[in-house]
Amino acid sequence: MGRYLASAGALLLLIVAGIYAWRSSAQADALVPPAPEPAAFVAPLQPVGNATPPEASEKSREEKRFARADKDKDGRITAAELLEPRRKAYAKLDTNGDGRLSFDEWAVKTSEKFASADADRSGWLTPAEYETTKPKPVKRKCAC
Repeated sequence: MGRYLASAGALLLLIVAGIYAWRSSAQADALVPPAPEPAAFVAPLQPVGNATPPEASEKSREEKRFARADKDKDGRITAAELLEPRRKAYAKLDTNGDGRLSFDEWAVKTSEKFASADADRSGWLTPAEYETTKPKPVKRKCAC
C-alpha cells in the first residue's frame, strides 16, 4: 500500500513542478524584446564597375537528364544513345557472345560474385563481406 501512496505523491510533485516550470518560462518570454526586422541588416548588392552578373539558365531536372542521354547533342535521343551505357554491363554477363543473356550465364556470374565475396567460405555473407559487392562509384570528369 505504501508503494501506491509514494507513487501517487511523486506523480503529484511532478505535475506541480511542471506547472511552475511552464508558468516561469511563459513569464520569461514576456521579458524578451521582439526581434528586429532582418531587412535592416542586409545591405543591398551593388554591381562592381560596369560588370553585370551573367544570367544563369535554369534547366529542369528532366532537361538535364535529357541532355545526359543525348550523346551527340542533336536534340534527339536515338535507341543507340539510350542503350549504349547498358551495353558494357550486358556484354560482361553475356559470356558466350551470342547477344542473348540466358539464365545460366546470369547465374554463373552471380554465383562467382557471391563466392568471391564470401571470404570465410561460410555460405553466407556478413555485412563486411556484403559491402565488398557494392558497385564502384562512378568517377565524373571535371567540366573545367
